Amino acid sequence: MIAALRGAGNASDPASGRRVSAKVAVCVVFVAANFMAIMDTTIVNVALPALGRDFGMDGSELSSVNVGYLVAMAVFIPVSGWLSSRFGTRRTALTALLLFTVASGLCATAGSLAALTGYRVLQGVGGGLLAPVGMTMMLRAFPVAERLRAQKYVMVPTAVAPALGPVLGGWLVDTASWHWVFLVNLPAGALALLFGLRTLPDFPGTGAPRFDALGFVLAGGGLAAVLYALTRGPDRGWGSGQILVPLVGGAVLLALTAVWELHTRHPMIDLRIVEDQLFRTTQLALLPMGAAFMGVLYLYPQFLQTGLGYDALRSGLATFPEALGMLTASQLVERLHDRVGPRRLMVGGGAGAAVIVLYLATAASGAPPVTLYPSMYLLGCSVGLLFASGQNAAFVTVPASRTADATTVLNMQRQIAAAFGVALAGTLAGAGTGSGAAGDYRAGLLTMAGVSLCACLFALRVSDRRVHEGYRADATQTARGESVPMRRAADP
Repeated sequence: MIAALRGAGNASDPASGRRVSAKVAVCVVFVAANFMAIMDTTIVNVALPALGRDFGMDGSELSSVNVGYLVAMAVFIPVSGWLSSRFGTRRTALTALLLFTVASGLCATAGSLAALTGYRVLQGVGGGLLAPVGMTMMLRAFPVAERLRAQKYVMVPTAVAPALGPVLGGWLVDTASWHWVFLVNLPAGALALLFGLRTLPDFPGTGAPRFDALGFVLAGGGLAAVLYALTRGPDRGWGSGQILVPLVGGAVLLALTAVWELHTRHPMIDLRIVEDQLFRTTQLALLPMGAAFMGVLYLYPQFLQTGLGYDALRSGLATFPEALGMLTASQLVERLHDRVGPRRLMVGGGAGAAVIVLYLATAASGAPPVTLYPSMYLLGCSVGLLFASGQNAAFVTVPASRTADATTVLNMQRQIAAAFGVALAGTLAGAGTGSGAAGDYRAGLLTMAGVSLCACLFALRVSDRRVHEGYRADATQTARGESVPMRRAADP
């Protein structure tokens, strides 16, 4: 399929290809594609009861719909860098977008749980490729000095999609049917694909070496097993053999992956990228913050529904202020970055998140509900400060030729962090009284506050000096005309 797009650039209208700048084209396609991929991790949740009625299944059996999607994403994240180097970023991105869109249409036609799970796996393959290759294109299209401006757009799917999923999904299921939670992807996917075919530039790879089959098996199998265990652990119990075996086995496979990739001549994932001190320290802060944020987003709607009596749609709307807060933070970071420095912004964001989640934990014991809306907004602002500053700083000193490796590693840790946060939150909440009272979620929220504080402490190690040195080095390269090779959609 990727090879079929090899000549797609020649099919574009040269005039139209030059009317849209490379930066705009990359932004539009990446934001649209990433928005759909992220939203699909949450929009389907509210459709599960309707799916159960149609297929005659209970909740435990329906979990394969989401687990299949998440596991497929995890398996194919590691291979995205190799595909980009082998076929170029443009063909890889467009193929992943096409696969995701077609699979969405197939999901809507599914007549059985087995068929729906299979189509969701196809969706996960496309989604797993989209995020890393899209981020690689963004980093290579924008010089270091302009990336904070681009962050305003990159943050849109990260901020809005998880919160919009339950709201949109609930509305679609109530007013139409569960099929529409998948059909909604078709017009967006088709438009993004057509736009990308005509305008998306290509960043040719350096020529991928032989495919690292063993690395793919180890990394993909390890990620899939660990993610499966983390996703199902809270429901089935951590002492169950169905959870312990994949959890331990997956951890062993990931350890073997690290050993193999560090010693093989042509690694699929060049883990030596973590030798970059700035990249490594920012990842150490982003990982716990991602876990805490997803853990809170998992617990908070349940607290609203079981503790305060909200319905699904109202709890989704009450969660949405965090998206507005993250968007606000993406605007603030660009203005404050040079004056305050990324380290202080990240530390402030982590500390603010810890304090707010701590307040939410006390809210589970009786704080006024009216205070929850501004609390979620401020939580979004705090998390957004750390995410936007950290993601920008992570790639400042990463050479353009290694952005694919860096984005692959970042997206792998993001998947594991999200799964770990939800698993930890779900386990702690389930260990409560089980009465459905709001206090059942207090332990989970207190723990998420502690995890947020860990992100704050790791952020203290981020070096503002290295960030500014990276900016100066990039400015020097730009002045010398040492830009990243790029082909427009209309170029041969």
